[in-house]
Amino acid sequence: MTRLLLALLLAAGTAGAQGTPLQPSPTWNDLAYDILGDAAPIPADGALTLEAPIRAEDAATVPIRLVQPPGSPWVQDITLVIDENPAPVAAEIVFGEAMRPLDFEMRVRVNQYSNVRALAMTAGGDLLMTGAFVKASGGCSAPASRPPGEAMAGAGEMRLREFGAAPDGRREAQVMIRHPQFSGLQRDQVTQLWIPAHFIDEMEVWQGDERLFALSGGISVSENPVFRFRYIDNGASGFRVKVHDTEGNTWEQTLPKEPAT
Repeated sequence: MTRLLLALLLAAGTAGAQGTPLQPSPTWNDLAYDILGDAAPIPADGALTLEAPIRAEDAATVPIRLVQPPGSPWVQDITLVIDENPAPVAAEIVFGEAMRPLDFEMRVRVNQYSNVRALAMTAGGDLLMTGAFVKASGGCSAPASRPPGEAMAGAGEMRLREFGAAPDGRREAQVMIRHPQFSGLQRDQVTQLWIPAHFIDEMEVWQGDERLFALSGGISVSENPVFRFRYIDNGASGFRVKVHDTEGNTWEQTLPKEPAT
């Protein structure tokens, strides 16, 4: 009996170290057909991991990291779902082969305690599912950091931050875009009127003529979106970033890369 208890405790500790698993979700049972149709995902079993904080420090900016170990199948696209959010599909992302194996991070809003799940289609046609349970509340209705007029004045500004070579030999970069990402669930702190939804719905990042990733997003992507990723450098001098929002605004900019060393 003592040995059995020790084994159970060790297994529990190992599971905790690997992250909080998905929890039973009646909401997902209702959503699954609308998102997947008759497709049945299989557990990713380590081929893809979604890392997220067990308890978020800020429900409006919850970091989500999608990671694959070396030798994993090429994940061509991912649908990111936050079960309990008002608009559960947070983003649909298509990845180029230069992003393989995937190491991609972004920030999302979580409106209440919820599973955050990644549904991933591999180049071989397998539909994988992984995720984590995040304790957070109020992310979609959290007040914007600035009044609407002031927030939109700088919309579309972009910045690039580079981190040099990653341990696996690839390069690592971070693209930041200024946009208020109004969810439609926030109030103007001065007038107390509801702020209409206004957010980035399409985004593409290219290095030269090679597309690294394309994202279709919704209200769950955080204010002033940030995307950090590892990629295989093809020698292009910069990243070309194109962004479109729900009001028809389009911004495009080339962000020069530092020369490889």
